This record gives sequence, C-alpha cells and structure tokens, in this order.
Amino acid sequence: MPALFKFDRFEWLVEKAVELGVSVIHPFEAVRTERGLAEASRKRRARWEKIAREASQQARRAFLPSIEETSLFSEALAMEADVKLLLDENATTPILSALPSVRSVSGRIALLLGPEGGWTDEERERALNSGWMACSLGPTVLRAETAATAALAIVQAAWQQ
Repeated sequence: MPALFKFDRFEWLVEKAVELGVSVIHPFEAVRTERGLAEASRKRRARWEKIAREASQQARRAFLPSIEETSLFSEALAMEADVKLLLDENATTPILSALPSVRSVSGRIALLLGPEGGWTDEERERALNSGWMACSLGPTVLRAETAATAALAIVQAAWQQ
C-alpha cells in the first residue's frame, strides 16, 4: 500500500511490485503527498492497470493483481492482513525480524509505504495504534519506489524458505 508520489516513479513501482508477486496495489494520500496527485491518480489508474497487465505477463503470473482507487490514509490503515508492516526510516526493528517465524502460503501481508519526505509523527502514531508494526530496511534512506521493491523482495524470499 504505497502513498502516492511522482507518477513516473509510481509507474516503476507498479511494474516491479507486480513482478515481485503483489496481489493488490492500493495507493493512498498521505499528509506529505504532493497536492493534486490524488485527483490526478483517478486518470492514471487505467495506465497503471495496463502496466500491471504487461508486468504480469512478463513475469508469467497466473493472475492479474488489482490496482485499487486512491484512498485516504485512514482507509489504508484499516486494511485487513495477517501481518501489517509500516516501512519507517526511524524504526529500529529490521524487516526480517518483523516477519513471523511460521509463514503460511495463504497468509496475507500488507506493507505500508510512506510518501516522499516520509511519515509525519501523527501518521506514524496512528499506524502503530492501528496495529501496524514499524520496521526498517536498514540505515540508509531510500526513495519510495526503492524501499517498496526492497521490502517486497525480502518478503518474497522469506516466504520461500
């Protein structure tokens, strides 16, 4: 579940996330999302679906992931999943430590990815109070699309062990 960010980078995220096996991409508007992106995203959704379809074919996926309409942060927090991870540059728990030791193929994991500029303190607090676990990808600050790709690759590899 990525916060919206610049569309050229967001399109790259869609492509790579689909290749890495996501089932749903549900963009949302965060406090630091550039103004106007949420409204413009409604027009871009068809393009993102096309990118997802092409990436799915390239990756030889059996099913096409869905690209949901852009929502509010509060709706993103309400996402149902067995494991809910908040990617946060300020977190001290490494993502691998945040993953359950017993992993089910049918288990659903949700990743909450912040906008360019990161989470506000209020967003971070709301996420933690809503059952999301903050985790880190290491000491470097990554671009949003890089963080998403790295996190998805880690989760995919962990589930294949």
